[in-house]
Amino acid sequence: MRFGEDDRLAAVQRLGILDSPAEERFDVLTRLAAATLSTPIALVSVIDTDRQWFKSRVGLGVAQTPRVDAFCAHAIASDDDLFVVADAGTDERFRNNPLVTGDPNIRFYAGRVVRAPGGEPVGTLCVIDRAARTLTPDEATTLRDLAGLVERELGLTALEEHVARVDTSDQSKTRILHALHEGLVLHAADGRIIGLRLLGRAA
Repeated sequence: MRFGEDDRLAAVQRLGILDSPAEERFDVLTRLAAATLSTPIALVSVIDTDRQWFKSRVGLGVAQTPRVDAFCAHAIASDDDLFVVADAGTDERFRNNPLVTGDPNIRFYAGRVVRAPGGEPVGTLCVIDRAARTLTPDEATTLRDLAGLVERELGLTALEEHVARVDTSDQSKTRILHALHEGLVLHAADGRIIGLRLLGRAA
């Protein structure tokens, strides 16, 4: 299923992950990707409006790059199962890219899209090398499998964000109830009473 950019960006925002601190549950997956696929760089990227931001990174010092230069932005726009660039130095799409002509001197890129729980493509798990190369079938399977684990962690992140919103909502209801001087009865859609406060007593 294809998603519009507005829907995709809304999914990124719902995750509540942008600019969040590093987490071991993501970092272990980038370390595994780099070690297993023998690349100096591995990233969990999230594509925002005008930047690519890294939730996890191995072998790269910066926390984000402009979206216009991002290989991962091409990956999420592609219908390919894996987006692979064997030699960026000779690829017309990328040979003049500042990430190719300068630091980190990308030559090889392989990215697997990771999706929000609703299916929206929000970023990638990718591996990068400074030498041209290809992926073997086994390496491609490994990248897919690890990207699936990243998706699972993003799903947990979305759940945690939802729970936090629900908790905040419940706290707001409590504050409202305690602020009222008159009685209030809260009803569910089916008519059940789900909250009651009368003259300082709650049930």
